[in-house]
Amino acid sequence: MDRLGYSAASGMRAAMARQTTIANNLANANTVGFRGDRSASTALYIQSTGSTPGLTARAMASEELMTSDMTQGAFNHTGRALDVALHGDALLAVQAADGEESYTRRGDLAVSDSGLLTNGDGTPVLGEGGPITLPPYDDVRIDDQGVVRIVPAGQPNTVLVQVDRLKLVSPAGSTIVKGTDNLFRVRGGGTLPSDPEAKLATETLEGSNVNASTALIEMIDASRSWDSQVKMLASAKEIDTDATKLMSLD
Repeated sequence: MDRLGYSAASGMRAAMARQTTIANNLANANTVGFRGDRSASTALYIQSTGSTPGLTARAMASEELMTSDMTQGAFNHTGRALDVALHGDALLAVQAADGEESYTRRGDLAVSDSGLLTNGDGTPVLGEGGPITLPPYDDVRIDDQGVVRIVPAGQPNTVLVQVDRLKLVSPAGSTIVKGTDNLFRVRGGGTLPSDPEAKLATETLEGSNVNASTALIEMIDASRSWDSQVKMLASAKEIDTDATKLMSLD
């Protein structure tokens, strides 16, 4: 009876992990450049060690986050000079809270009071020389190659000065993983090299690639899976109780 209970409990844990993943996707359905997470269950077969060694006794469920869905989201023209969307599989380099170089598709850029270029969640954006800081300016422009230029304060609009170039990279040939801060990093550490061929869509934002309707259906399915495991656990308890009563008979 214990075997059935443990199998049901592992299934509940797997369903809960799946629900957590789907809930995070739904919460970020409107987040600029968000990449949805994918999770999958794996059957872990337990080998019997009794009189018939090698016999597959039962299978436990292992739920783990496998990867992120890197499908490109929809592009929406905004007309805002600091909005950029990345073509293909390109990623924008940013500096995470721990100082580590990380990567994102989020391109709703802004300039802080100190002149630091950040994206929409306040993460500093990296250029070829580190975090990009803009001096006082009257206008700022970013071209399709990621070059950041400004019209210095008090200068005519025809005077454009290059400040830096956004560090655009490609994950091709490398394995990247997404952290709890929704930033991508190279598995095992390290950084990705700049990709001179990467292109941007200017005055444009890329939306999340999460399909809310599909995610809701997946959430319902995960909830039903949870309910099934709960019923199985209740059945295991009932069987155990009946067996105890039977063995207590004189």
